[in-house]
Amino acid sequence: MSEQVVVLRDVREGVLEIRMEDRVNRNTFSTELAHGLIDAFRSVSERPEYKVIILTGYDSYFASGGTKEGLLMLSAGKGKFTDRDFYSLALRCPIPVIAAMQGHGIGGGFALGMFADFPILSRESVYTTNFMKYGFTPGMGATFILPKKLGVSLAEEMMMVARTYRGEELQRRGIPFPVLPRAQVMEYAVELAATIAEKPRISLVTLKDHLVGPLRAGLPAVIEQELVMHEKTFHRPEVKGLIESLFGN
Repeated sequence: MSEQVVVLRDVREGVLEIRMEDRVNRNTFSTELAHGLIDAFRSVSERPEYKVIILTGYDSYFASGGTKEGLLMLSAGKGKFTDRDFYSLALRCPIPVIAAMQGHGIGGGFALGMFADFPILSRESVYTTNFMKYGFTPGMGATFILPKKLGVSLAEEMMMVARTYRGEELQRRGIPFPVLPRAQVMEYAVELAATIAEKPRISLVTLKDHLVGPLRAGLPAVIEQELVMHEKTFHRPEVKGLIESLFGN
């Protein structure tokens, strides 16, 4: 496992923290971070003592979406976002996942958190699905999970307009998740995880299978539709230019 960028820690009995900590790349989806997440979630299925996962970032970063190099490769037709399916790990995980989004969630990084069973946002952090800022349509399941979790109107606005929102603004807009000061996000997540971990693992797995079954079943068809949209939008010269000129701004 890429322990340098994905760190596992036993928080308390039955609770595992998966911390994304790629400080060099500010938690963009580097190869090391993607592989580290895949390895971390795979290990959970082999460890029956765990009942709940807390997925979090470091400092003011939760997850920052694709790297500039990765986006340029996709724009050039060298691969697809489905080549490394880590964006829906929380949905496919057999046990409940809490996304302690203490820091910024950008593009696919925001979608990553929305695939969790229990997202928790911070008031100070920035959240955005800024795919269209660069001229290409959203991917990584964003067009599927955002309407499901946020409602159609807000999800459509976030994806179409592609601007940034502070957590406190999303709270005013009525998102159905806790939005707390950054310093309180992890404490809240640990308390929630402890309450969940009081239940038998088999009951948690069985109930999650039932509750998210329709999401797991519906996601693949939407991913295929996102890939079709990418074929129409991602490989245009203006997209490459926007990535080159706007990335990181």
